[in-house]
Amino acid sequence: MDDTSDQPARAAEAALPADSKLTTTKQRWAREGKFLTGKVTRPDSDRLPPGQHLVRDWPVLDLGMQPRLPLDRWRLDVTGAVEQPLSWDWATFRAQKQTQEVTDIHCVTTWSRYDNRWEGLATRDLLDLVMPKPEATHVLLSSYDGYTTNLALEDFAAEDALIVHSWEGQPLTTEHGGPVRLVVPHLYFWKSAKWLKQIEFRTGDKRGFWEERGYHNHADPWREQRYSDDE
Repeated sequence: MDDTSDQPARAAEAALPADSKLTTTKQRWAREGKFLTGKVTRPDSDRLPPGQHLVRDWPVLDLGMQPRLPLDRWRLDVTGAVEQPLSWDWATFRAQKQTQEVTDIHCVTTWSRYDNRWEGLATRDLLDLVMPKPEATHVLLSSYDGYTTNLALEDFAAEDALIVHSWEGQPLTTEHGGPVRLVVPHLYFWKSAKWLKQIEFRTGDKRGFWEERGYHNHADPWREQRYSDDE
């Protein structure tokens, strides 16, 4: 479908000061229905996805390496199809607006853990800062251990998704992805990359480590999207 009718609006938007441009961009997202996945309210009977069992601890899963990053060496780069790329050191990241959320988490290996208390930067606040371009559709997350995973932009922008540095009131430990990891509670937890290093906004999808090895590309726990042949 030809979208040339929107070109004058986008040209006018590009000429605005940053604050006005952000407001206009948000209005356009609303018109286009972007980022509406959000937080899903479910009855208590549906809180535990099918095939999952509850745990009280937090099992540790990784690729066999846990990178230990001194805070003075950690950086987060936000690149790709955005108006304002970012490269933050630890102090700059911690100076951003902080958000707290309590969410459940669900691992593809069949365990779930309820009521985890997180603190960090809401992904929606990051979107406000970097302003994805209209053609951005996905993000590719890269970690300090070489791990990658992909997300549709709508999933990355979910209402309760966070780039976290703390869990249960304490700094996130190395084994659980510290100093910084992503948390996207409505998807299986392999999508919540540990030891976060880079967020690349893309104009098309690119599968990550597990997605290339037979895991489902979307990973919805309530639909049991564990492997590539699951619907």
